[in-house]
Amino acid sequence: MIRALRLLATIPLALLLYTLLLFLGAMSLGWNLIAMVLHPVLPARQGLRIGRAGISWGYRLFWNVASACRMMRIDASCLDALRDEPGVIFVANHPTMLDALLLVAHLPRSACIMKASLMKNVFLGAGARLAQYIRNDSARTMVRLAVNDLRDGGQLVIFPEGTRTVSPPLNAFRPGVTLIAKLAQAPIQTVFIDTDSPYLGKGWPLWRVPPLPVVFKLRLGHRFLPRQDSAALLTQLDQYFRHHVEQQQRDDTAPAECQTSPLHT
Repeated sequence: MIRALRLLATIPLALLLYTLLLFLGAMSLGWNLIAMVLHPVLPARQGLRIGRAGISWGYRLFWNVASACRMMRIDASCLDALRDEPGVIFVANHPTMLDALLLVAHLPRSACIMKASLMKNVFLGAGARLAQYIRNDSARTMVRLAVNDLRDGGQLVIFPEGTRTVSPPLNAFRPGVTLIAKLAQAPIQTVFIDTDSPYLGKGWPLWRVPPLPVVFKLRLGHRFLPRQDSAALLTQLDQYFRHHVEQQQRDDTAPAECQTSPLHT
């Protein structure tokens, strides 16, 4: 009897959560239809600016609605001071499917590195092409496009685990980010994504209702300067993230302030 009552109590929350996800899907589809029209007619630079701003605005609207519905609690304010800083690589851990939406919502200049298959996705493809997001099917091309974008004053969002975390505390970091930093002479700003929920982590089905509200808190870590030895910097970056993610898992309280730490070489 108690179990049945608990199940009934989750139904309104489930309906609200599914409605929220449908809103996100409808908004993404609508923007991609607009992007499909704009992409052939806009100059590349103007299309990039409009495309990235449009995606960022849409995702920020989603987070605001999710917060207003009390489905989620989001604290990503630490990114606001960096939204217009050119030529920065943002590197983050990757606990859930929603991580890219969190960062891009607060970084309207940023490009993401995407799976090539997603460039054909009806909900993502046209908008990603307009915003000149970067495909990952060719490592050489991916690095070249990322470097050019950073040199032109863009920002880059990368999850060096390559996929959502499957081997806690982190998957092993994949090469690429520190090579891009070296070639572009771009600093790497570390970002930690803390969440108390397994929602949309690896293996969590979309239809399953998590404990609500889902809480996300973003924290800025150290900023690393590019190094000539990009492999050594990747190892250092991996160890730094691993240490701090493990420490955060042991300590449920995040720092009170969210500020950029000093540069590390």
